[in-house]
Amino acid sequence: MNRDVQDVQGGVLVVSQFTLYGDTRKGRRPSFVQAAPPEQAEHLYEYFLEATARHGVPVAHGVFGAHMQVHLVNDGPVTLLLDSPGSG
Repeated sequence: MNRDVQDVQGGVLVVSQFTLYGDTRKGRRPSFVQAAPPEQAEHLYEYFLEATARHGVPVAHGVFGAHMQVHLVNDGPVTLLLDSPGSG
């Protein structure tokens, strides 16, 4: 928990997934009305990939908007929710 991805000489797997912004504060079904439009979201996705690589972190990624099956093993004691100011 006290070291970052560079400290452990790790890498990141970046998956574009619009469903990560499913707002469920009202009712039972997620709403995606506050999600970015696809063109803007793809630009942000590419920007994030480039910015991460510029820091010397190995980046693996899928194809934006493609149907993907990702298999992983969570290795750690925590789950983090990433949010930004003003997003909800």
